[in-house]
Amino acid sequence: MKITEEIIYVGVNDHQVDLFEGQYAVPNGMAYNSYVILDEKIAVMDTVDQAFGQQWLANVEEALQGRTPDYLVIQHMEPDHSANIPVFLQKYPEAKVVATPPAFKMIRQFFGLELGEKAVAAANGGELALGTHVLQFIYAPMVHWPEVMMTYDNKDKVLFSADGFGKFGALDVEDDWADEARRYYFGIVGKYGMQVQNVLKKAADLDIRIICPLHGPVLAENLEYYLNLYQIWSSYEAESEGVVIAYASIYGHTKEAALFLAEVLEKKGIKTAVHDLARTDLSKAVEDAFRYKNLVLASNTYNGGMNPFMHDFITRLLERNYQKRTIALIDNGSWAPAAAKTMKGMLENSKEITFVENTVTLLSAMKPENKTQLEALAEELP
Repeated sequence: MKITEEIIYVGVNDHQVDLFEGQYAVPNGMAYNSYVILDEKIAVMDTVDQAFGQQWLANVEEALQGRTPDYLVIQHMEPDHSANIPVFLQKYPEAKVVATPPAFKMIRQFFGLELGEKAVAAANGGELALGTHVLQFIYAPMVHWPEVMMTYDNKDKVLFSADGFGKFGALDVEDDWADEARRYYFGIVGKYGMQVQNVLKKAADLDIRIICPLHGPVLAENLEYYLNLYQIWSSYEAESEGVVIAYASIYGHTKEAALFLAEVLEKKGIKTAVHDLARTDLSKAVEDAFRYKNLVLASNTYNGGMNPFMHDFITRLLERNYQKRTIALIDNGSWAPAAAKTMKGMLENSKEITFVENTVTLLSAMKPENKTQLEALAEELP
């Protein structure tokens, strides 16, 4: 697939994977993207997952049309992008490897390879001339590994963005970009908002017309839309008005309260996203918690604290620097309700978190007065 006249897509689709990184459900598979830049000298941009090495090498060979690559540029050392460095070098022993110094350390760690004169260290802001294409390297540490760099091609105005602007899903399946890119971003990159902001500032000085990520589709139209979403996500601002209600319930009483509140909010015309934390895909619940402005946490008391599914959910939010949100609490206990206190305790030191004034407490089961309290709680959510 041609990206431009001289940039060829040579990636692969993976429909064998069920859990990406061993934890994120990917019902539509994954794409592992790689590209070839054809010029006086030829650069191959990244490799693919180990399971697809031979397919990828065949794609590269077809793109080369009998020529030999001069460089393999490694932007990110996660194995879904670097696993085939050894097989590439076996097939093309004269090729040099371009990467950051931390990446070369990881190459030794993963593969035991000492590249010697084959190693070309990419400096931050440094350039590599292929002919009419000049590649500029942009360090992007902790987006989301420390060795990451992005690469800008100043001829075709292409940003090779490593894992930035990636998404879940193979390229032969159509789905909504924002939904799966948002879930991907907050699941994998979300902790590193400040580092993403730094890269966005660098990118603002470039004339970018195409973005080539390592996962998901090539972005060649309406780039402001994608850049704006990354600006929102990485600054932890709410993308949409609405309320996320995340609940953990044992015998259904806490669930009843959560669903009643959702019904009240929907009648007021407020968008809600409801997640049963014991059954939902937690990466989707995390995505929605970052997407919407308000969060309601509803949990039964358990072992003197909160339901373990709620604890897991809040932990995931904290690991990703959850902030700038309004939170309401619902708890339930038959003799010593403690969930609200422990939930608040976990979140109260997060940046710019506002708790609504009132907490709704159920004593074993829903009562008429609880419905009145929940209706009042709905009024407190901005």
